[in-house]
Amino acid sequence: MTDHRTTRAAERTEAIMRTTLELAQEVGYTKLSIEAVAARAGVGKHTIYRRWPSKGALFLDSLLSLNETDFDYPDTGDIAADLREQIYAAVDLLGQPPVGPLYQALLGEAQHNPAVAADLNDRFITPQAEKTVARLKKARDQGQLSPDFDLDVAMDILSGPLYFRVLITQQPLTHDYVDRMLDALFTGMGPSPETGAGM
Repeated sequence: MTDHRTTRAAERTEAIMRTTLELAQEVGYTKLSIEAVAARAGVGKHTIYRRWPSKGALFLDSLLSLNETDFDYPDTGDIAADLREQIYAAVDLLGQPPVGPLYQALLGEAQHNPAVAADLNDRFITPQAEKTVARLKKARDQGQLSPDFDLDVAMDILSGPLYFRVLITQQPLTHDYVDRMLDALFTGMGPSPETGAGM
């Protein structure tokens, strides 16, 4: 009986989150309301508030539930190729509907909602950053990167241009842009050529 209740609760949670994303796509995040979600999902608004304290918290959970893409880094032994493959996957997900506009709305909400910002950072941004830094560290230890390159700064340099396009310029995120960004980065991040080589 307990299993039946647990299953029903899980199904209700999934329905609420799916409805949240559908409504957000239809009316935009700013016009999204818990009352509208409750009405379409066929639940009381108190059912939603018991689980999520705010619209932002509900939207965050709903959007993260979409994240079926594997953002674990490949490890082929070629750091440039591995970064390229992982960032391609990210821009393919974030650069187009439905996730792109929804994630952009979530980032906007995080700018003035500290609780949403903290949750987004803890549950998505920080874990992804840690994976990136770990992969960069391994590459640095293998001599593929300059031994004194700051890995945290490298993470900022990798993610900054993407967020700049998503939030500020709203230009498209493309594989070509990723290629140009990585080419520029590796010009400064690679190991220095041996002094006097070829002379």
